[in-house]
Formats: sequence, C-alpha cells, structure tokens
Amino acid sequence: MQLFSLAGNTALVTGSSQGIGLAIANALHAAGARVVFHGKDESAPPMLPGSVYLAGDLLEPTGPERLVEAAVQAQPDLNLLVCNAGSFFDVPFLEMSPAAWERTMNLNVRSVYFSAQAFARGLVARGRPGAIVIVSSTNGFQSEEDSTAYDTSKGALVMMTRSLAHSLAPHRIRVNALAPGLIRTPLSIPWMAAQEGKEAHYCRKILLGRIGEPEDCAGATVFLLSSAAAYITGQIITVDGGLTVGQVGQL
Repeated sequence: MQLFSLAGNTALVTGSSQGIGLAIANALHAAGARVVFHGKDESAPPMLPGSVYLAGDLLEPTGPERLVEAAVQAQPDLNLLVCNAGSFFDVPFLEMSPAAWERTMNLNVRSVYFSAQAFARGLVARGRPGAIVIVSSTNGFQSEEDSTAYDTSKGALVMMTRSLAHSLAPHRIRVNALAPGLIRTPLSIPWMAAQEGKEAHYCRKILLGRIGEPEDCAGATVFLLSSAAAYITGQIITVDGGLTVGQVGQL
C-alpha cells in the first residue's frame, strides 16, 4: 500500500550499526527511504545500496548536532529521524556513581533531545514537515532490578516524546516513540545467558511465548514514519509480545 511507502523520504537512524537500530534502518530502506546509518565506530555495518554510514560519538557535547549536520550534508532532503542510540551502564543503586549516572543520561536522554532539536531546526529552516521516532523501552514505565538510571532515562523519553510532539506540531513535525520489551540484541543476549533459566522464565511471561527479535521493532517504526500515521503524534507504541500485559505469566 502506498500509505506505508517511504519512497521520496530520507531518514537518519542513530545507533544503527547493530541490533534494533540496524533492523529499523534496513526496514526503512526496504520501504523506499534513503537511509543514513550511524554508529560510534568507524567501521560500517553491511549496508544496502544507496545508504550512507556516519561515525560519531553522541556522548561528546556537540556530537548530536554534528551528526545531524553531517547527515544533512550527505542527504540534503533529510526529513525523518529515528533516535535509537542508547545503552545500559547500571550498577546497583547504592553503588551508582555520578559519572555512571551522567553517562546514562547524556547518551540516553541528552543526545536524543539535541539530535531532535538539530533535526527540527533544519526542517523549520527549510519549511518542510517531518517525523521523529524515539526508541524508549518498557523500562520507561515498568522498573527492573538494578536498573535505576536506565529506567529513569527511558521514562524521560516517554515524556520527551509527548513534550516534543506538543512543541513541534505547529511546525508539522510529528513525534512518536517505540517501547520495546525484551529484544534479542548484543546487549540483552549476555544478560539472558548470565543466569540459567532466565530466558525460559521470560518466554513464559511473554504472551507470545518468545523473546523479541530486532526486526519485530521495524514495522512499527515504518508505520509511524509513513503517511499511514499522518494523524498520530505524541504516542508510544509498546512492542513487547505482551510482556507488560499480564501480571504473572505461565507457571
């Protein structure tokens, strides 16, 4: 359906060298968009024809602004943004240091805010509409053990989505978010393997009976960026296989 086509659009996906970001970037390309991939390392992931890869550290004070500027230089028609870059640096709450807290907030919150700002400023200057998808997490509304900084950062993204949608609506820029649940990524795989039976436990808790794959997040992102979602802004779509629906799961 043409409603779901991204032909004629150009997207920047932060943190798209692996995991959820890579799956989203590939899906946007498959839907017809030109895509700017991004990662921290200079080595690019396997990319699809016509794509661009930019390396940049979003923890640097001007990293978000410089990344967006470079993306516009590479693809002047940039009009879609997926803020996916983020990570987990937590230790137990009583051991949390200011440095670890600030690293979490700088990457997971600050870089998203200022990437979106630089992107929106460019669209406003060109008088062009656009759309943003922020990748939050089910941790944004359900806490997890030894995850205080991460949970707080993802909760901030839930409200950021709504607040930016409010601020950018007059400029015809839509802002929505994904809240993935437990997805099999380079971050979550070692975490699941660290304790025997953990993956089986979550598979019993998830209504659809399996851990999510990065590709499970891709379709919702394509939808939110497409004209099929032209009247949707400020919303968070949960992509968790039903993890947060039930209280107990299968015994």
